[in-house]
Amino acid sequence: MEKSINAGDNPIHLDLSHFIIDTFSLEDPEASTYSPLVLAYIGDSVYDLIIKSMVVNKGNRQVQKLHNDTSKLVQASTQSLMMRAIQEHLTEVEHRIYGRGRNSKTITPAKNQSITDYRRATGFEALIGYLYLKREYKRLMELVKIGLEHLEDEEI
Repeated sequence: MEKSINAGDNPIHLDLSHFIIDTFSLEDPEASTYSPLVLAYIGDSVYDLIIKSMVVNKGNRQVQKLHNDTSKLVQASTQSLMMRAIQEHLTEVEHRIYGRGRNSKTITPAKNQSITDYRRATGFEALIGYLYLKREYKRLMELVKIGLEHLEDEEI
C-alpha cells in the first residue's frame, strides 16, 4: 500500500490512503477515534484487497475461479484461524484493538459461521482497519503474512 520510487536523488512515497485523502480533500483519519465496527468495516475492505491482489497475481483466469479462491480466504472461519496464529505476535495495543473488535455487538448475524469465528474475524478486521488507518502497512502485512503462512501449514 506504500511503495517508494526514486526520482533522481529523492525517493517518492506512494501511499494509497494519502492519495485518496488528497484527491478527495478528505480529513486525515485518527484511527483511535473510530468504533471497533468502523475499524472492522474498513479492515474488511483492506484485507479483501490484499487477498484479491494475491489471487489475481497468480494469473489471468475466469472471474468465478478468482472469486472461489478469494472466498476461501476471506470467510470468517478462515480469518478466525489466522487470528489464532497471529495473537501471540500482537503488541499490547494490537491486543486491545482486536479485543474491542471481537467483543463488539454486531447487528448482522454470522452467515454459516459460528458466532466464535464471526467475532474473532470481526476482531481481526478491526485490527487490520486500525493498522491501515495508522498507516502501519509493514506491520499490517507482517501479521497477514503470519496468518496466511499458518493456513498453509494447516493446509486450509
